[in-house]
Amino acid sequence: MRPPPHVVSGAYAPPAARRELVAVSADGARLHVEVHGEEGAPAVVLAHGWTCSTAFWAAQIRALAATHRVVAYDQRGHGRSPAARTHSTTALADDLVAVLEAALAPGERAVVAGHSMGGMTIMAAAARPEFTEHAAAALLCSTGSSRLVDEAQVLPVRAGRARTRVTGAVLGARAPLGPVTPVARKILKYATMGPGSAPDKVEACARIVHACPTGVRHAWSQVLAGLDLDADVARLAVPTAVIGGTADRLTPIVHARALAAALPNCVGLTELTGMGHMTPIEAPEAVTGALRELAELYLDTTGTGLDTTEKEKTP
Repeated sequence: MRPPPHVVSGAYAPPAARRELVAVSADGARLHVEVHGEEGAPAVVLAHGWTCSTAFWAAQIRALAATHRVVAYDQRGHGRSPAARTHSTTALADDLVAVLEAALAPGERAVVAGHSMGGMTIMAAAARPEFTEHAAAALLCSTGSSRLVDEAQVLPVRAGRARTRVTGAVLGARAPLGPVTPVARKILKYATMGPGSAPDKVEACARIVHACPTGVRHAWSQVLAGLDLDADVARLAVPTAVIGGTADRLTPIVHARALAAALPNCVGLTELTGMGHMTPIEAPEAVTGALRELAELYLDTTGTGLDTTEKEKTP
């Protein structure tokens, strides 16, 4: 029997959704969407990263669902969203706005958070009118806008053309990851997590990452290798907080600092000492706390769905 694509007990086991729906993207791609919490509660929308799924946000969903409506979706080809023909930052933006339109009421605003490729999704969608209609604030976790392969420190060698070439080959490998074994856990922990990560956190990440189909992993690796969203960062005008781990080898902390400097409305940069790339699992309280703070500052809690600026204008 095939093992489940996530852990099934503990803080990192995904809770059952209150309801599920399908969002249809511009090219017809179908996206699995989960909604947790009560209707009318302040909304938070979560976009996971490369090789992950909605299960990656289990800790945030469990912590927030009692007081917020939490919307999480599987990126195309990940989790329960079927594979699609198109893999591009345009497709990522199309998918996010499709989810916003499907899960939120017209004019309703949410805090939109993205980890890794999910953060890149937010950048890619920044100028879309559907995004500006629904996003009151954003959180970018462990992400970057360009030079991902050049800056990656997965290989412990000096930066340069040789490291970039080999890093690209490793991250874009077509070989299947295989079952989650002790060796696989060690490799994943080294590449994606801080050295002090607890075994249950490593296990949670390994189950999710190893469940990503090989073809999907490879296709998105090619998009990330050529990523250039620098111009889009300047269009992300909503209040945006940035979180990064100082021990992140995939998107080193230089990316978080660069984003904080380039964003037109950065409302905070949090550097998590000793944390790697998987910050929502490695440092769940910090990520959840940032989401709560953004919701308190920029969402109305009376159930109107308006942000604070709109609420001030309401008679």
